[in-house]
Amino acid sequence: MGSFVETLRGIVGPAGVLEGDALQARLAGKPQQQARWLVRPADTAEVSQVLAACHAAGVAVVPQGGLTGLVHATDTRPDELILSLERMQQLSVDTTQRVLVAQAGVLLESAQAAAVAAGLMVPVDLGARGSATLGGMVATNAGGNSVIRYGMMRENLRGLEVVLADGTVLDMTNQLVKNNSGYDLKHLFIGSEGTLGVVTRVVLRLCEPPAGRGTALLALPGFDAVAPLLRRLDQALDGTLSAFEVMWQDFYRTVTTPPALTRPPLAHDHPLYVLVECGTADGTERLCEILAAAMEEGTVADATIAQSEREAKALWAMRDDVAQLRRSGPLVAYDISLRLADTGPYIEDLRGAIGRRWPGARVWAFGHLGDGNVHVAVHVPQLDAAGRSELDGLVYTPLQALRGAVSAEHGIGLEKKAWLAISRTPAEFALMRTLKQSLDPRGVLNPGRVFDTPLI
Repeated sequence: MGSFVETLRGIVGPAGVLEGDALQARLAGKPQQQARWLVRPADTAEVSQVLAACHAAGVAVVPQGGLTGLVHATDTRPDELILSLERMQQLSVDTTQRVLVAQAGVLLESAQAAAVAAGLMVPVDLGARGSATLGGMVATNAGGNSVIRYGMMRENLRGLEVVLADGTVLDMTNQLVKNNSGYDLKHLFIGSEGTLGVVTRVVLRLCEPPAGRGTALLALPGFDAVAPLLRRLDQALDGTLSAFEVMWQDFYRTVTTPPALTRPPLAHDHPLYVLVECGTADGTERLCEILAAAMEEGTVADATIAQSEREAKALWAMRDDVAQLRRSGPLVAYDISLRLADTGPYIEDLRGAIGRRWPGARVWAFGHLGDGNVHVAVHVPQLDAAGRSELDGLVYTPLQALRGAVSAEHGIGLEKKAWLAISRTPAEFALMRTLKQSLDPRGVLNPGRVFDTPLI
């Protein structure tokens, strides 16, 4: 493959290609990364030429951004090529059109800072903002903390630039809000996990920042109170509700018990806790009024409302401190999606099933229930591969009858592809394979991710 490597160096320059000892040094300590080459293009033209060369040579390509994914979509085998977009860092803000135009390697945190400097706001936010790249967020259709008000990446993209497997560049960066001129092809690539094309440029809509915010932590008497409370808040806050984060008792107790840094703002004896936030100038006052009425009628058992930005950040830090769950040992983490009415019974049934199978297991549940997304974390002592498969079955199999999703926001990758049929029909599978075959006939883009695709 000497001539192939020379071709790559001719495209991106000698420093843009790593192999051999230099590559092994970079991948040291990352057993799931075993690539033969790592290539770092600087712009779309270089990405196009690299993909054309890989397509011609039949070399598998794994695009990589910030490596914050949780489903092993960016794991690599020894014969694969890593296409790192780390050098693609250019961005600009158009305050008139209220969009941010950025190369795919731009970090979410950098995009947020640029928007704030222009007096605007990136509507999508998530905990990995300091390492997640915009291209990767498009490829996984990332969600995060504010989906209930602003939507996922799909709802916030004005346009995309994508390079296909053979090097063809699709310029879909038109910034128009309304453009019904034929098929809106960008949606093919949002959430496709790099299997249909490589995102190289993103046009992200920007929003006016809210004039203020109100943040509160609520204790609920039971799951039956969740839906009425969500509707009451959404109606009373005139669509400014931006977060509705539900935490079951076990999760809340763990993240507010030493050695966790947060002390419990509310007592530990309630079944559920909800972190709510709204974006409005009088948010704190309005939350006080709404919650007083909810407590009087019994929908809310107790509440604390942040009186400062410091207190609001402390409540969010508690919710985001999922690392505390690892105090018990290794975790298996799931992100699933269900109808709200099904979520409470599902979690109780799952706890029972896991407890009967492994009496020493622990189960934590929490998530963005305002948009139907619940995270489940499970610790089973000395769980082996057979046990892991059995645990996956306990989590995923009930979703089929409930018409739930095995992935709410983290994608399929390698980890969940065996369970994808739970959430997709045979007809959908057939169409997905048709799209893959049409756009990547040699199967060089992220082969084996999402579903099995042989390299030709």
